[in-house]
Order: sequence, then structure tokens, then C-alpha cells
Amino acid sequence: MRKLKYFREKKKLTQKELAEMLGLATITIRSIENGDRNPSIDTAKRISIFFDVGMDELFPDIFLLSDGTKSIKNKTYISQ
Repeated sequence: MRKLKYFREKKKLTQKELAEMLGLATITIRSIENGDRNPSIDTAKRISIFFDVGMDELFPDIFLLSDGTKSIKNKTYISQ
């Protein structure tokens, strides 16, 4: 999740600072940035709101939010 790291560093925040601001554990931010885990929808939403960026822009390999579809790990689901 290199985009998360990009936006975090752009705001000159450490992983710990970002985690504290979002009410998350530092290991959560580190794991997401390293690609060891995907964020939950709630966590992705919190991060995208914080950076004022869409989830699909922050996590393009997880979320594809267009035309009423959402793609998670190469599986596409139709939103209803």
C-alpha cells in the first residue's frame, strides 16, 4: 500500500502519529503500508476521510468504486 505511505509522508506524519490520530494501532498502519494486510472497509474509510482522498485512490488494488461495483482481491461484487 505504497499510496498510504505517500500520503502519510506528504503530511509529514510518522506511522505512530497517524495511528494515534485515527485511533488505530501503529502495527495496523505498518501492516497496511507493507502490504501484509488489507484494511477493513471501516479503516479504509477512516484513512480516506483523513486524507480527503477516495478509497479507490488510496487502495486501488483493493477497491474499485465505480459503476456500482466494488472489487476486493480480484473478485467483483455488484453493489445493491
